[in-house]
Amino acid sequence: MLWGSRYKYMLFTPIFRHKQPDTSADIKPGEGISFAFGMKKFEELRIVFFGTPEFAVASLKAILEAGANVIAVVTAPDKPAGRGKQIQQSAVKQFAEAHNLPVLQPANMKSAEFVEALRELNADLQIVVAFRMMPEVVWNMPPMGTVNVHGSLLPQYRGAAPINRAIINGDTVSGVTTFRLKHEIDTGGILLRKEVPITLEDNAGTMHDKLMEAGAALLVETVKGIANDTIQEVPQAHIPAEQLRHAPKLTKETGSIDWTKGVVSIQNLIRGLSPYPCAHTILKDKSIKVYASHYHSETPSLPPGQWDTDGTSYLRYAASDGWLYIDELQQEGKKRMAIAEFLRGFRP
Repeated sequence: MLWGSRYKYMLFTPIFRHKQPDTSADIKPGEGISFAFGMKKFEELRIVFFGTPEFAVASLKAILEAGANVIAVVTAPDKPAGRGKQIQQSAVKQFAEAHNLPVLQPANMKSAEFVEALRELNADLQIVVAFRMMPEVVWNMPPMGTVNVHGSLLPQYRGAAPINRAIINGDTVSGVTTFRLKHEIDTGGILLRKEVPITLEDNAGTMHDKLMEAGAALLVETVKGIANDTIQEVPQAHIPAEQLRHAPKLTKETGSIDWTKGVVSIQNLIRGLSPYPCAHTILKDKSIKVYASHYHSETPSLPPGQWDTDGTSYLRYAASDGWLYIDELQQEGKKRMAIAEFLRGFRP
């Protein structure tokens, strides 16, 4: 599906939500660790860009339009995808080739052949956006290090699914962070951060697009600051484990709706997984994906997990403290539909 290919890398009635606590280190002029590597103009920096999905394309496009000297792009190998298993190129490769940028596609990033090819590029700086884990021999190679764009306000939501997890947890604020890579995942020194509000209408797809653009702009600002030696690297704040939120990889179990929970929690789960990979439940022994919903907080007349419909305008499920109304869904073997269209062919 188009939605899935775009957002998997990763993308309403009022609900109770809480603001994500700002637990990062304060970034103030004159504090932190300076990049004293021998100053170069922004346009003179030799940059290698690492990335794969569309989220990364926005950052690559932004630094090129700002005048950066991207000498090569590293992306995932071509692979079969879709029902026909046709070979597909990554979004980053397609963009890079359209702009005549050299492309490297290592199957093994520790291979001597790739490491030597990378070393011969003599990069000053590497940038990584939405890419797989990198070995130290790669990220520690250039003198100015490797800068990553992450879709959260670090140190919160370290991990593979920060956009989804923030919405699932009911946060009202997300954001993007640029930082330098180090051994532990998403723990390097913070360079810059930018908050992005999560609105009542947002889901994982809309936040994906907002953070994609915010991250691209922040990356340009970051690289210019590194070039001018006006940016300070600040260690991530240490916060108690009980206050730290994580963003582990999404699984099929993540999306399984637990109807014994409250309607707010279920609504957040649906928003946080829409349009990909989607929350899911069972309707008449068939699985359905739920793309959009709303709820009424009232005492339901049915036990949690039981459903009810008028056959024309609504399909609703009982939760622990209210009704969850399905607005858009996809039943297995069928296309994605608004609820009225679905009910026209549904037999309770």
